[in-house]
Amino acid sequence: MLELFQTVTLVAATVATGLAAGLFYAFSVSVMLGLAETDDRTFIGVMQRINRRILNGWFALSFGGAPLLTLLAGVLHLLGGGERSAPAWIAAGFVLYGVTFVVTAAVNVPLNNAIDAAGDPAAVADPAAVRAAFETRWVRWNVVRTLSSTAALACLAWALVLHGGAAG
Repeated sequence: MLELFQTVTLVAATVATGLAAGLFYAFSVSVMLGLAETDDRTFIGVMQRINRRILNGWFALSFGGAPLLTLLAGVLHLLGGGERSAPAWIAAGFVLYGVTFVVTAAVNVPLNNAIDAAGDPAAVADPAAVRAAFETRWVRWNVVRTLSSTAALACLAWALVLHGGAAG
């Protein structure tokens, strides 16, 4: 029964991490590139809308669920023995996703809050300054969290391989 819980939590952690990594990747390779071609007021308005709409249960399940499920998977693997390498890869995934979480909380969310606080884009006195204070830094740190979450996903995927080999 423990092996089933190990498998289910590791798969769930991997899926949640993959969803979060995919979101950050999509912003890196499409959303922000598309927005880079818009005028300042459009950029501000779209980012304000995205930042408000992303705060929903589905995002919370993946973004917040990823570290919790990874931690649970790691604990269950430590308790259950089996493949000795899998817990190390799960721990690496947890640490790497921790980087994602910290970057989001320390950099991207405060930037999101600042652009939101600018108010109605049509009424912003200097939209170019609002955009300049946001865009380059947000994009740079989104690349960091894209890389850290993708590396976390790779670690968890490898842990799944090891876990599957030990179970077989």
